[in-house]
Amino acid sequence: MSNTIYVEYNFKIEPQQPASDILIAELGEAGFESFVENEEGILAYIQKTDWNDTILKGIQIFDNKNFKIDFSLKEIEQENWNATWEQNFDPIQVGDQCMVRAPFHAKPTTKYDIVIEPKMSFGTGHHETTHMMLQFILDHDFDGKSVLDMGSGTGVLAILAAMKGASHVDAIDIDNWCYVNAKENVQRNNCDHINVKEGDSSLLGSMKYDIILANINRNILLEDIPRYAESLKKDGQLFLSGFYSEDIPTISAKCRELNLEFEKNIEKNNWVAVKYVF
Repeated sequence: MSNTIYVEYNFKIEPQQPASDILIAELGEAGFESFVENEEGILAYIQKTDWNDTILKGIQIFDNKNFKIDFSLKEIEQENWNATWEQNFDPIQVGDQCMVRAPFHAKPTTKYDIVIEPKMSFGTGHHETTHMMLQFILDHDFDGKSVLDMGSGTGVLAILAAMKGASHVDAIDIDNWCYVNAKENVQRNNCDHINVKEGDSSLLGSMKYDIILANINRNILLEDIPRYAESLKKDGQLFLSGFYSEDIPTISAKCRELNLEFEKNIEKNNWVAVKYVF
């Protein structure tokens, strides 16, 4: 892992919103793994083995004349990325109960103190989708529940679910670095009953969950929702994010086909998190 080379894109964006959110979503579809937002725009990272010089060809926001987007790129070794996010990573507070912070931040007085060293993984709480999913977890009862965190990234959602009393938590991500990083963060937060796995929804097998959390992009969600429905217990709850408010009808239509009924959603900067019940 230490010899992995990433390509770092430094995007300078004017005005930043909603351009930054749109660009992050499109880059994620193109294969970029991680993002750091800063005062000028975003830093975006992709493994050099997944990169090619036409990687930005399909990014549509570059054609939008309402935004000015310039970029530069360079190669960066994985171990050097820590210095980058330490310069940009501020602690995130969710409501009055939860703080997501790095190991070098002071310990807070909040009820839930989550220490995350994200490295190349997605899920620090900075992005709207992660923040809203954390809020959903805070607002619901997880005591004694079996939970799946699909597309777990840093493991932050699984960790909060465990802190809220979940009896069993599976955290699954297809990316090897996310898998390794989540295991580190689970250990860092003393959540020994979180089972971190590397793979996709094919790993679910016959396991049934009270609650499924999935913060992934729209297309993967549409593909995997039938698998989630199979894996939910009666009266189970499905929390989804990673898409925009205008995508809710499409996501909800797929859920209705599988007897998953829309209950509520929250929205932040046009990103949404949605709750469905089985």
